[in-house]
Amino acid sequence: MDLFGLMYLDELAQGLANLHMFPYFDMAHYIVSVMALREQPGVLELSRRSPFACWFSSMLYCFGGAVLSGLMMAEPPVAPLSNSTNVLLASLVWYLVFYCPQDGLYCCAAVLPLRLVLTGMKETTRTWKVLGGVTQAHGKYKDSLLVMIAIGWAKGAGGGLISNFEQLVRGVWKPESNELLKMSYPTKVTLIGAVLFSLQQTQYLPLQKHHLMLLYTIFTVVNKARMMLTGSSSSPFAPIESAVYQTLFSGSSPSPYSALASETPPPEKKASIDHGGAARAATTPVKEVRDSLNGSASQQTRLSAAQAPQDAPEAGQEEPHKEESCKKTD
Repeated sequence: MDLFGLMYLDELAQGLANLHMFPYFDMAHYIVSVMALREQPGVLELSRRSPFACWFSSMLYCFGGAVLSGLMMAEPPVAPLSNSTNVLLASLVWYLVFYCPQDGLYCCAAVLPLRLVLTGMKETTRTWKVLGGVTQAHGKYKDSLLVMIAIGWAKGAGGGLISNFEQLVRGVWKPESNELLKMSYPTKVTLIGAVLFSLQQTQYLPLQKHHLMLLYTIFTVVNKARMMLTGSSSSPFAPIESAVYQTLFSGSSPSPYSALASETPPPEKKASIDHGGAARAATTPVKEVRDSLNGSASQQTRLSAAQAPQDAPEAGQEEPHKEESCKKTD
């Protein structure tokens, strides 16, 4: 490509394509993956209660893409574990992240500058994984673009795609967290990379492989660093996703359940009916109590009126006695 020659990026692209992932980039991938597992809720308690389940979850985080792509290609799912060197390296990282004295490795790797470097190295390995999956599928299914996209996507984002199985290993069942229902940024960017590399493999994208590797790696590293520095979890593809959804999938016809919903009374009317019945039920005992109070008050007035003439003579009888006493004293 002439643009790469003018900007002297061709040598950089060739150097990136010849870069070896083992051991430094693979170790960075293992550290970031195991740290992401440790930051999940309840994992620290699990590491003390069941170290083997914690280790197995860590291996799924580290080798989930290879396991899923192997299953899709009808290969043994334990084939990624046959590389003893990588498994031992990942196990050593797991032990140091969870059980290092004073959490030394985790505290050092959690420092923002170092974590940015480790995350950038992990995103670089994503390019190799996606390209490796696409190349593997292209070797068996040369004319199947969909298979190449699926295998490349599975190998690059397999850890997220099998997250429900990994949660089951930890005793957690959250089907609503399925990546197909709500894709995260790594899953989306891996899918885009799988599409681009598949188009390049089938000669539909007029771009050399090492140039595409350089562009894709720069894009993933820069976006991930931006998201970490700004603390934002929003995807850069959100405006495009919203426009495509509004254009193709939103629809303008009413829902088929709207006719059924119109037959049932609205909640406000039902509430008013219920309140009216409750008000009538509440006023009935109040009225009865009021009538009983009025009746008792009228009875008391009648009794007082009947006793009034009897009290008058007694009062009149007391007065003569008083007069007679006065006369005797005189």
